[in-house]
Amino acid sequence: MNPLVITDAPCRWDSLSLGEVMLRLDPGNTRIHTARQFQVWEGGGEYNVARGLRRCFGLRTAIATALADNPIGRLVEDLMLQGGVDLSLLKWVKYDGVGRDVRNGLNFTERGFGVRAAAGCSDRGHTAVSQLAPGDFDWPLIFGNVNGAKHLHTGGIFAALSASTAQVAAEAMDAARASAAIVSYDLNYRDSLWKSIGGKPKAQQVNRDLVHKVDVLLGNEEDFSAMLGVELKGVAEDFTELPIAAYEQMLREVAALYPNLKLIASTLRTATTASRNAWGAIALCSGVPGERSLLAGVAEDQIIHVPQREIDIYDRVGGGDSFASGLLYGLLTGKPVDWALRCGVAHGALAMTTPGDTSTATLAEVERQIKGGSARIAR
Repeated sequence: MNPLVITDAPCRWDSLSLGEVMLRLDPGNTRIHTARQFQVWEGGGEYNVARGLRRCFGLRTAIATALADNPIGRLVEDLMLQGGVDLSLLKWVKYDGVGRDVRNGLNFTERGFGVRAAAGCSDRGHTAVSQLAPGDFDWPLIFGNVNGAKHLHTGGIFAALSASTAQVAAEAMDAARASAAIVSYDLNYRDSLWKSIGGKPKAQQVNRDLVHKVDVLLGNEEDFSAMLGVELKGVAEDFTELPIAAYEQMLREVAALYPNLKLIASTLRTATTASRNAWGAIALCSGVPGERSLLAGVAEDQIIHVPQREIDIYDRVGGGDSFASGLLYGLLTGKPVDWALRCGVAHGALAMTTPGDTSTATLAEVERQIKGGSARIAR
């Protein structure tokens, strides 16, 4: 097994994400089915990571995606421009006038409050990005000497959009690995995406193949079960208690199945109410440390645990993506793995204090949370 090492070759981007970007319509404090107005945001599991790495942590990031060329697509572009992510790999697809052949994804999401859980209703069939096929992106050029990226991030949401998007993900991963870029993958199981195309068996078939191409794997207990068939044992269905020993066993089972993985991380979330969660994370360093490895100083097969603590939730959507960007920032900048995991937990917690899928936190705020800072006013 090779160590987890960042390429020292000159690169245009620190990180490149591959995935869908949708228009989120947010009814605020009311419900989707009774709303009379919506606020809009851009969002997507893979894109949110790129935006967090750029906006909060200052890394150079890009998104490889596609949009139908109509006013909705241009609105999504306008929102992305504010986030600072490089859009040079955004493909525009000609719009047919009504969306019979191609359209842009809409994601209606309500935040939830108290005993009322957050809920979402996506309208994303036949989107431009779901029709991407192998060969649409020149990956050797993207990861080659002319451009280059130190890291590729994609996930199970993009892979679920169509049979061809899973192939595009595999194509991108192969090119990234050939260029010595790190590959991370967030399992991100969504029942709504898989249930009409074969359900969990299909999800496992697709993701088991892709995970063999991954260095850093992210998810939660539901993701590992639904996408890889690795169950979390000894835990009640409501996840009111999360025994750490069971998570350790689950992560080690994943590592045994996929010896290519160097780091496997899971968020720990207990949703007491929609507005109050216990939040933490656990990771297994399964890669060889090595002299130049990002896991230097960490023993192989070492568990790192950030215990859960109670946090207040304003909008939970995107919390896992912000965890991912915080963790990846720590890894990509050579911080110790335990610091990177705490950075992920802190960034995720801060992202869930504001509306929208994406983080508005600053690096100083994240560092303050890592150090255990209070919410005392800063002025």
